[in-house]
Amino acid sequence: MSEEPNVPDMEVTEETVMEALRAVQDPELHLDVVTLGLIRRVIVETTPVQVKMLLTTPFCPYGPWLVQQVKETAEAVIQGREAKVEVLPEQWNPEMMEDPTLLGFF
Repeated sequence: MSEEPNVPDMEVTEETVMEALRAVQDPELHLDVVTLGLIRRVIVETTPVQVKMLLTTPFCPYGPWLVQQVKETAEAVIQGREAKVEVLPEQWNPEMMEDPTLLGFF
């Protein structure tokens, strides 16, 4: 009987989850949720892992889809743990972006 190799788990940090979330693109703005500044916080020390995010508008038609994509993407990197995505009531604005000039606002 062969044993599986002892492969160390990748350390799950806020940064590793944030980096993975760069794969989730806003379908209207064509930028990822991290670049847009929609991901406000990732808390990996809790169970479930918490992802706190904003939507670009309160009634974003892609909101439920974006939330699901963020949840699935986070869960893919947190090694079998559950993720809970909370949409914050705060209003998003372009100044929250990593680089607001990407959308021509400034």
